[in-house]
Amino acid sequence: MRGFITPERLGRIRHVLSLRQKDVTLVMDNIWDPHNVSAILRSCDAFGIFGVHLYYTTEKWPDLGEKSSASAKKWVERTSHSDAGEMLDGFAARGMQVIRTGFSQTAKPLHAFDFTIPTAVILSNEHRGASPELTERVEQELYIPMQGMVQSLNVSVAAAVILYEMFSQRRRAGLLDSPSLSPEELARLELEWSDR
Repeated sequence: MRGFITPERLGRIRHVLSLRQKDVTLVMDNIWDPHNVSAILRSCDAFGIFGVHLYYTTEKWPDLGEKSSASAKKWVERTSHSDAGEMLDGFAARGMQVIRTGFSQTAKPLHAFDFTIPTAVILSNEHRGASPELTERVEQELYIPMQGMVQSLNVSVAAAVILYEMFSQRRRAGLLDSPSLSPEELARLELEWSDR
């Protein structure tokens, strides 16, 4: 049974849901560190990502606590996958471009991609890179241009930078001016979120 919810909280829930983007997402590819996973979810919530995809085949989904950034997990939907082909086919069926992060010779800078179209970005394990079965099927690759001596960012920081670029492009294109979710989805989620 639904408990009491203040008008202010209900208004905030409605406002946040009206800005959620359901046609852009991140894929967490065997990212094992709970601090990184929690920070990624927090950034997803902050930049209006409706849901993420969890591809865990060699690592275990980390146990996330309830405090700090881990609390963002209740505001970001999560879909688990163990079959790369099935996951990627699902993205293709939804008309999504799929991009992985990396540093190959064919990788393009982050700002070269159009994030106003449906997109899934694969973030991989910092030490091993993208899973081979994803590398085989995902040709598009992005990197974040940097000017320092360090070659890469922590995966959670990279996620935040990518999400901000997505958010900025979509805001400029006016995609945040109307809800991405249908009226039916908004009504259902309003009830669900009110109990969280």
